[in-house]
Amino acid sequence: MPSVTSLNGRIATNIPGMQANNSLQKSTKQIALSQLRLSTGRRINSAADDVSGFITSRSLLARNSSLKTAITSAGEAKNVTSIVQDSLDNVINLLTEIRYSATLASSGSIGTSEKVTLGRAAFRMAQQIETVVESTVFSGQQLLSGSYTASWIMGYNALNEALDVFLNLDKSNKDFNVESENFSLKSLNPEDNGNIIFAGITNLDLRELDNITNEDLGIFSDEEVDNFIESLSSAINNVAKVGSYVGGIEKRLNSQKDILLSQITNYSNAVSRIDDADTAEEQLNLTKSQFLQQTSIIGISQSNVSTLNYFRLFV
Repeated sequence: MPSVTSLNGRIATNIPGMQANNSLQKSTKQIALSQLRLSTGRRINSAADDVSGFITSRSLLARNSSLKTAITSAGEAKNVTSIVQDSLDNVINLLTEIRYSATLASSGSIGTSEKVTLGRAAFRMAQQIETVVESTVFSGQQLLSGSYTASWIMGYNALNEALDVFLNLDKSNKDFNVESENFSLKSLNPEDNGNIIFAGITNLDLRELDNITNEDLGIFSDEEVDNFIESLSSAINNVAKVGSYVGGIEKRLNSQKDILLSQITNYSNAVSRIDDADTAEEQLNLTKSQFLQQTSIIGISQSNVSTLNYFRLFV
């Protein structure tokens, strides 16, 4: 702490000059510090500026970076769920068209040739279901093949351990709530262990639509069409159940994304309070330090002049 020191006629050691020089060094250092903070916008540019603040801010920055990565991962998962849901909606629409054709065929006012035409049109819808299943792809993997599973990071706990969201589109997934626990949308190749299973419904074979002829109406005959319509209704219900499962996963992802965005904002705010420079305060400090620098220079000059005055005693 500086204190006032008079010359008392001492010229060998210029104490006032040394004190003024010390003040000059301090003000110059403060000017450099303020200029650095103003140019970088950061209050803490090295650990030496604030040891505890440096540790805290860097920890928060690391956490924030991880959360941003989690948002990217959750976004990729949402892409997958959106693709799957669109495809399932398409399949439901196609099955509804097939059921509509079967319902028309069950009417007594429809002739045999009309029933055959309806069957052919319905088979085209079954072919389209196969196309939808084959073309529902993400990152080179088929999503509705009955074996797709994947997980994505959606956050981190206090120990920085990853928190995952899991999407299971395996045909045996019990969460689908399909009674047969065997959900497959392979309309043109539906056999599984010797059984014909489509959309979790046993003995629902859409290939039979291609076998409807004037001589044999097959599943469009009066004896079979009602069971076929009932099976289609159950299949539509099962596809909707799977869509509900996927929709639940997507709802989780939407919720988590909102949470992550909020957390990133809050962490950024905390880092800013610790790490960022107060521009107004630093500008005031800079002005004050520049003023002190000038007065220190004047003080050094005056101390030198005062010392020289003692030489007049020898004249």
